[in-house]
Amino acid sequence: MNYCQESDVQVAKQESSVSLGKSDEAQAAPVQQEDLRVKFASDEVFLKLLRQRVDAMFETTWRRRRDCVEMYIKTAVVFGWFAMSYVLLVFWATSWWQASLLAISLGTALAGIGFTIQHDGSHASYSSRKWVNNLMAMSLDLIGGSSYYWQKKHNNVHHIFTNITGHDGDIELGALGRLSPHQPHLSFHRLQHLYLWVPYGLVTIKWQLYDDFRSLFGGKMGQFNIDRPKGRNLWVFVIGKITFFTLAFVIPMLMHQWYWVLLFFLMASFVQGWLLSIVFQLAHCVEEADFPIPDSDSGMENSWAIHQVETTVNFATRNRPLTWFTGSLNHQVEHHLFPKICHVNYPAIAVIVEQTCREVGVKYSSHETFWSSLKSHFRWLKKMGRAPI
Repeated sequence: MNYCQESDVQVAKQESSVSLGKSDEAQAAPVQQEDLRVKFASDEVFLKLLRQRVDAMFETTWRRRRDCVEMYIKTAVVFGWFAMSYVLLVFWATSWWQASLLAISLGTALAGIGFTIQHDGSHASYSSRKWVNNLMAMSLDLIGGSSYYWQKKHNNVHHIFTNITGHDGDIELGALGRLSPHQPHLSFHRLQHLYLWVPYGLVTIKWQLYDDFRSLFGGKMGQFNIDRPKGRNLWVFVIGKITFFTLAFVIPMLMHQWYWVLLFFLMASFVQGWLLSIVFQLAHCVEEADFPIPDSDSGMENSWAIHQVETTVNFATRNRPLTWFTGSLNHQVEHHLFPKICHVNYPAIAVIVEQTCREVGVKYSSHETFWSSLKSHFRWLKKMGRAPI
């Protein structure tokens, strides 16, 4: 069935003055945030039309928005992969090459947990039951992050103010690198297309050992004040960190010399951090992505939904193994528009989104392969490394 009939555009235009409805699938951002001072233009057609068509898809097919069988199977596979890699690395490996291969496997499995299980749980797209979402989100605490702070930064900032310099903390590398044309340029940035690939791999270590504690004790996340976790959230934070340090250091050091433990911890963490960083960069920091800035008087030129599409780029959407491993985050456009729908549905939703963008005149970008996207990111880093004219 074709959900993208041209007549739908006329219907959406006629109903543009009506509320967009109760559907929570497209997480429309608040149009104003007093502390961030960013306003988006109103959306007369695009978001409503998308919601109508995606709702129609779910109503006329076997698909479910959440509680998908494929997601539960994937969870078991990814957790099993993680557990097997960890047990073999800590209790079985007896040579450096065995430990190296298992550390790489463990790091890849950890990234898989981040891409799929915790990500859907944190967005409440894993299940219709809140406790299930919370449990899945806490898998991030298991592997050393903080589900509390991640949701604050990712859901409440990045998903609203995508690629807006000074607001989206995910494109801020400080003096280390320049990802946006609106960020300060330093002379050594001319080499960032060569050296940034190493810091990408250190991002999870920075979260685990520094960022979360800085936010806890400082009450800030980047430039924004943030409430410290209390009650249940504080217990999850503390128990999560204790569990992580026990798994990462205490148990392995009972079996091996401390320097070997540190070496293979760094190896696994580097693999995990590099994979997580690259998937984000290929979605937002490439040549095709926009980096708009708000006008001081009128705010953003586009509506929130159009802003999400034009600041986000898909890649390798026909690569099924990559789609499975990344939790469909190679369909990043669809994720930003429908973050509360389980990611296993994004390939089907992408057909609707792309055709709707063509009809309405919204720029929809997608790289055919992973490598073409990686090259685009490399060229973007090189371009941003040049001194502005």
